[in-house]
Amino acid sequence: MSQSQSAYDPDANRVAIRIWLGIVSLAIFALVIVGGATRLTDSGLSITEWKPIHGVIPPLSEAQWEAELELYRQIPEYQQINKGMSLAEFKYIYWWEWAHRLLARGVGVLFAVPLLVFWFSGRIERRLRWPLVVILALGGLQGFIGWWMVTSGLVDRVDVSQYRLATHLTLACVIFAAIVWVSRGLAVYSDDPPPSSGSANAAAIITIMVLVQIYLGGLVAGLDAGLAYNSWPLMDGALVPSNLFTMHPVLVNFFENAKTVQFTHRVFGYLLWLAVLAHMIASLARAPGTTHARRTVVLFVLVTLQAAIGISTLLLQVPVSWALAHQGMALVVLAFAVAHWRAFRGSYSLPETVLRPAV
Repeated sequence: MSQSQSAYDPDANRVAIRIWLGIVSLAIFALVIVGGATRLTDSGLSITEWKPIHGVIPPLSEAQWEAELELYRQIPEYQQINKGMSLAEFKYIYWWEWAHRLLARGVGVLFAVPLLVFWFSGRIERRLRWPLVVILALGGLQGFIGWWMVTSGLVDRVDVSQYRLATHLTLACVIFAAIVWVSRGLAVYSDDPPPSSGSANAAAIITIMVLVQIYLGGLVAGLDAGLAYNSWPLMDGALVPSNLFTMHPVLVNFFENAKTVQFTHRVFGYLLWLAVLAHMIASLARAPGTTHARRTVVLFVLVTLQAAIGISTLLLQVPVSWALAHQGMALVVLAFAVAHWRAFRGSYSLPETVLRPAV
């Protein structure tokens, strides 16, 4: 087969696109971890201006560093928490936030440039074009939401809004999940039938529950709720602690009361674990030995491991390394849950005709 012919071979194109999307997924994984480190080191407000292009270049002289520090001195976090911070201490938090923003820009380039190359060389199937464009648009929206999050901590607060932090984290995970979904649609699956007619719906519900749990984890991080109650299985000396609904209206407690937020995150974690356990038991009972059933076992092991990491992080009073492991494992669970759900739909059917380069 000549080079021109192989360039438009659907199978080869799918392999290339899967490799590209796999690399993007790894980059997003790294981005989320660095974002978590930025939060845990209280670095997120160190850069007080949004410069999408010029911001790639960090301060290069002592005068530029002093100018950046002077901007930081104007915000409440410095005035109420870090007053008197030295330039060396400021550089530490600045580099974390700068690395996070640089990596975010890098992920955008890593997605957009190959997308254009694949598109105009005719290697992207028509059915994939809009999904990939939507993912690119979500990436642009994510950049805006990131800055919207930062602005919440520049005037009246000493940290960012937990609402905006959780939204920023969850959207990153939605983008990550969407990329995994498209990539897995290009994979080859076995012909094993699903354990039941409801198996795919169960997998979908579990995936959505994982995303909800990640959102709740974002609220916990935004309120530093993980630092408040560090015992398990009891919380504040009880299985169901008191004073969960001290704020009014009651609904606000689920977003702004640190005790309620942490308790909700715990309880929803239990529900997720039970849902995955039930899904596994049902699949093994109805279709033992199939790939679908084996995946439920792996998913249950991953969710159980994630629960163990979360409990350990809590008991150890949220050390950075354990907190990042917990955040990273959440993405692993999400990726596998998405892949498991996608497997019930099978691969995208191959196009009937080979696409030619766009003109």
